[in-house]
Amino acid sequence: MNVFRTEKDSLGEVQVPEQAWYGAQTARAVANFPISGRSPDKDFVLAHVRIKLAAARANCQPGWLSEQKRDAIVIACEKIIAGEYSDEFVVDRFQAGAGTSHNMNSNEVIANLANVALGGEKGAYTPVNPNDDVNMGQSTNDTIPTAIRLAVLAKLPRLVAAVHAMAAEFSRLAEREKDTVKSGRTHLQDAVPTTLGQEFAGYAWTLSRCAGALEAVRPALCEIGLGGSAAGTGLNTSPDYPARAAAELATLTNEPIRVGQLVAQMQSMNDLARLSGEIRNLALELTRISNDLRLLASGPRTGLGEIQLPPVQPGSSIMPGKVNPVMFEMLNQVCFQVLGQDAAVSYMVQAGQMELNVMMPALGSALFDAMDWLTNAMDAATE
Repeated sequence: MNVFRTEKDSLGEVQVPEQAWYGAQTARAVANFPISGRSPDKDFVLAHVRIKLAAARANCQPGWLSEQKRDAIVIACEKIIAGEYSDEFVVDRFQAGAGTSHNMNSNEVIANLANVALGGEKGAYTPVNPNDDVNMGQSTNDTIPTAIRLAVLAKLPRLVAAVHAMAAEFSRLAEREKDTVKSGRTHLQDAVPTTLGQEFAGYAWTLSRCAGALEAVRPALCEIGLGGSAAGTGLNTSPDYPARAAAELATLTNEPIRVGQLVAQMQSMNDLARLSGEIRNLALELTRISNDLRLLASGPRTGLGEIQLPPVQPGSSIMPGKVNPVMFEMLNQVCFQVLGQDAAVSYMVQAGQMELNVMMPALGSALFDAMDWLTNAMDAATE
């Protein structure tokens, strides 16, 4: 039997599951947005909680937030970052308001954890209030774009490592096959002699260039608008809060986080578009390489048959002994999906209006998926 507690927000009473650490606004969002059935990305959740932790420390320095509240908020955040309460972040990836629902999900969970630690009760929101204390000096307008940037910064090393690993494997094969002479082909017709090693070396160089292009976006992603509060105005923040919060985040993430132009950081998602573009370019190159490998492995009797891909599973339910290039068929499919995610990012980046882009939740989700899918697919194909 489900047990509920009654909470109130500005619209009235809400029934919240008794065991839940989130509150009324999160419960409303869960009811409003039963869209994809997908919970928030883990790196995004952790990035957003790190922002709350950094804000608590930064707000305590000028005396805006008491040390008791700061410590309770920090401890709650550290528990979440350590892996506890991950199932309390429940708002669907498709939601309204530029991510207000997720921002309140974080605020409510952290406030309830802090209050219980201080001897209070879930849902009472005293002494720590989710809006006045956990969200002090913040807005959805600045925390969600910042969390997306921090999340992709967390994912970027894994993606780049996967690219380098595949490039290294092609370099190894290039050395091994440097004397394996074959026909080069243009227009899919025989052209001049070349070697398998030369083909593989070309793939390795191309992928290394893609890795460098991805890394080149990192400095722009480290520039954040935290402290812009509502519409980049700095409403309800102390004058040096942005710099203090950025310094705290730099320590928490081990990234050179710095404050950008606060209004521009909310208006423009150009850095995320650049990242998506480089991911798209990587997907295009991987598609081309996968197509080449599948052609080179075609046969074995009536195709090119110039390379043999390792068999990893039977290829047919009706033709005994058939083996297919399944890993590169998989990689092709992932790349096509990533190209679709880039198109979605492009539409959402240009959809910003005036001082805010309200498409941030889906924009972030598209980037997170593209990065995770390509990382996993490249790792699997390289093996």
